Amino acid sequence: MAIRTKPGICARKRRYRTERDARAVALAADVPLRPYRCELCRDYHLTSRTKGMRSLRPLE
Repeated sequence: MAIRTKPGICARKRRYRTERDARAVALAADVPLRPYRCELCRDYHLTSRTKGMRSLRPLE
């Protein structure tokens, strides 16, 4: 599922160079977060939208 990020939202969100970095932050958060690859900046952002998505597991 592709998440479409608007330019203004992308500019305000924290960027992670790798999915591994984004996942580490998401797993340490107090709320459920998921990383996704932004179509605009090509980096990773985090989203709290998790409806219908599998739970996040650590990478091995």
